[in-house]
Amino acid sequence: MTEEGKAVYRHSLVTRITHWLFFIAFMALVSSGLQVFNAAPYLDAADKSNPARRVLSFDSPQDGIGTTTIFGHTLKTTGLFGWTADGMGAQAARAFPSWLTIPAYQSLADGRRWHFFFAWIMAGCGFFYIVSGLARRNLSELILRPRDIPKIVPMQLYYLRLRKEPPEHGTYNPLQKLAYTLVIFVFAPLLVLSGLALSPGFDAWLHPITSVFGGRQYARLWHFVLMIALLGFFVTHVILVATQGVFNQMRSMITGWYRLRSSDGTGV
Repeated sequence: MTEEGKAVYRHSLVTRITHWLFFIAFMALVSSGLQVFNAAPYLDAADKSNPARRVLSFDSPQDGIGTTTIFGHTLKTTGLFGWTADGMGAQAARAFPSWLTIPAYQSLADGRRWHFFFAWIMAGCGFFYIVSGLARRNLSELILRPRDIPKIVPMQLYYLRLRKEPPEHGTYNPLQKLAYTLVIFVFAPLLVLSGLALSPGFDAWLHPITSVFGGRQYARLWHFVLMIALLGFFVTHVILVATQGVFNQMRSMITGWYRLRSSDGTGV
């Protein structure tokens, strides 16, 4: 039985550094990726560009009017998508606004440079995080195991305030393990591979990877969907941090020390 209020050293220095660098790199990757997307503001469910199989597009059918079309349904989104700030003090036909992209002004070449730069940082963080976890033998704490599966629903009921106590668990609860397992072993690898499939140089060198995704346009679609999935993970992560003791959670990711609560299970 763990003493409530006891402080435990939960996150190593490598974990904390890679956590914050990963967060910064991912946000920069999303922002520079939107800049790259602006050069061809559409997604097709096809191997090659095919307007007949378009699932998403941002357009400006006439100056001053921006539209967003999702699965054939068109919405006016002037000022946010399709016709918005150009990053140089004016408005222009542009999918995503300047305040969402790196750089702010429209430049495919510069957007790609930023994207590749932060992709290396994010990949390096992932590599050091996994190596550190293996060396400290605590990486398995993040992985969902068969015995955790029956506890997923009870944990969700606890978060929804439909259950008073969470199911017994260790450092990470079953929902956290499910999310981390999906991110580490599914979303992140597929995001990297679909990004490589979009690289002309890599495509020329190892075209089978592009073929696995169904072609370059399908790879764009997968890359975008996986980016949305990871953004959803980050939003959920931030909400849980904000609602599950934000000071304690933030302190543990800055100093490494976490103060156990009664709902934290064994905590180790």
